[in-house]
Amino acid sequence: MAAEIVNPRSDGSTEREAGEPLDSFDPAFALHRGGKMAVQATVPVRDKDDLSLAYTPGVAKVCTAIAEQPELVHDYTWKSSVVAVVTDGTAVLGLGDIGPEASLPVMEGKAILFKQFGGVDAVPLALACTDVDEIIETVVRLAPSFGGVNLEDISAPRCFEIERRLQERLDIPVFHDDQHGTAVVTLAALRNAARLSGRSLAELRAVISGAGAAGVAIAKMLIEAGIGDVAVTDRKGVVSAGRDDLTPVKRELAGYTNKAGLTGTLEAALEGADVFIGVSGGTVPEAAVASMAKGAFVFAMANPDPEVHPDVAHKYAAVVATGRSDFPNQINNVLAFPGIFAGALQVRASRITEGMKLAAAEALAGVVGEDLAADYVIPSPFDERVAPAVTAAVAAAARAEGVARR
Repeated sequence: MAAEIVNPRSDGSTEREAGEPLDSFDPAFALHRGGKMAVQATVPVRDKDDLSLAYTPGVAKVCTAIAEQPELVHDYTWKSSVVAVVTDGTAVLGLGDIGPEASLPVMEGKAILFKQFGGVDAVPLALACTDVDEIIETVVRLAPSFGGVNLEDISAPRCFEIERRLQERLDIPVFHDDQHGTAVVTLAALRNAARLSGRSLAELRAVISGAGAAGVAIAKMLIEAGIGDVAVTDRKGVVSAGRDDLTPVKRELAGYTNKAGLTGTLEAALEGADVFIGVSGGTVPEAAVASMAKGAFVFAMANPDPEVHPDVAHKYAAVVATGRSDFPNQINNVLAFPGIFAGALQVRASRITEGMKLAAAEALAGVVGEDLAADYVIPSPFDERVAPAVTAAVAAAARAEGVARR
């Protein structure tokens, strides 16, 4: 039966005849009808001989062997090549807390990106619970079926604790893409922007707008990569040790950022800054952008409306990036997470380390090579060199750091 809701026509009108299918006027609904993915067999079941091998009695031999030698599960099932994409629906894209059912189109989309860009199978799991302990216990119980867990669209600050505790309890990679995928791609673009300007990361002072999942992860990764200084701001200004209203996550953040001891507003922090990184939404006044250092970089990544519109940013910045596909230099997580998981699964890594993430960023930046330009500091998601480069770098880093098991 056709869905009966108010017509969300792309032209903004709300008129629709009763019973008119949503996909009769909106291609997004047409594409999503029936879902975007399916399970496909990798072996034929053409006759009774095939059936007896794929299922009973042949399957019993494999089950018995795995029961006796649990590690064989990686060789004789799909476990080592499949990722669980887990959400509770509390922070979905820019839509917020829309619940598990409404999150499924996004989780399906994530799963098909895993497959298309990394060759990794993924299963969407939208959980009908938001309690931290319940989420953790649910994922731990599901974990025997998967080679990795990609946490997705779980609101901060709960996402930090969920990821940490799951990784402590599981011996497979647990990766919150909203944090680390964004950080990897941001670092890759920043490395190339710095190279283009003839500077090192150590010479740069960055200001991050947003102290949520992405902002915290970006700050950590930039510091790991050796940036000169980075200050993070939230709605109340610079996250600094002198504030008495900080959450535990922000208190920790204040302890390793903001060496300059800045206080006050985002606008004040931007004066003389070399880099602006926006992961918060809102609008940065043009005067604040104009106050940045000469040759600055503006990475305004809020979607659909960047914190600084590229037309404004280009007046003052040497390199401009956004989260949108209709402008150059798109900071898109799909450049990172498929290759990161492919590399981790390839070597059966027990976790994804900081070194693996840094290696992913360096490999991603390296894809640009000698084609580096102000409008090309990060490759396209459709560049076929991306996933293999990231996969190889992550696998090598896992072996070097001792978390690879093959």
